[in-house]
Amino acid sequence: MAVLLLLWLAALLASSSASAPGFDYFVLALQWPGTVCRSSAAGGPCCSSNACCRSDRIGWFTIHGLWPSYAHGNGPTCCNNPDFDMAKISNLTMEFQKYWPSLYCSTPSLCSGGHGSLWAHEWEKHGTCSYPVIQDEYSYFSTTLHLYSSYNVTAMLASKFSIGADDGSRYLVADLVATVRSSFGASPLLLCEGGSLQELRLCFDKDLKVLCEVHQPAFL
Repeated sequence: MAVLLLLWLAALLASSSASAPGFDYFVLALQWPGTVCRSSAAGGPCCSSNACCRSDRIGWFTIHGLWPSYAHGNGPTCCNNPDFDMAKISNLTMEFQKYWPSLYCSTPSLCSGGHGSLWAHEWEKHGTCSYPVIQDEYSYFSTTLHLYSSYNVTAMLASKFSIGADDGSRYLVADLVATVRSSFGASPLLLCEGGSLQELRLCFDKDLKVLCEVHQPAFL
């Protein structure tokens, strides 16, 4: 009986490992609140969960998410053990509020079919598919925050262009890309809305080393 049980467990683990989706690289997606808040404010009123409504304006790129992605675009979603538990990352709350806030009033979808916080959405949809590079919820969020601070796009662009929260100046896309590349050794993908930068994305390999090129846009 013991031998049969061990064989069954081995088969189960092998099957689980074989069915786990792989991915090619990570995409770190950063949002520029000035652009996002203009578009989201037009779509509805302010609310307590929307960081765009704060009295102190956000003058830095905020995190959208860290996404396991395929080289041809998109990536795996809603993988094993998707349930989000805020208690596991409660000591990161202050960093979340500053660097990873929601810029919308609407609540994003969860893998279970319901709706929840931005953090729950990012973990359940993307973080659960980061295995084996990232193996649990806390590691997903702490890794993302580490990459965000290690590749501080806001500080870098501020030092080069003096970009601030209320900056209404215009910059050539080629200049922004060249500046990021010279500073970080990688070309970013820029997404714009109405002629304004809305999102900047950097790619990292599975060793969390920045990649030189972005091949395809990843999903939102």
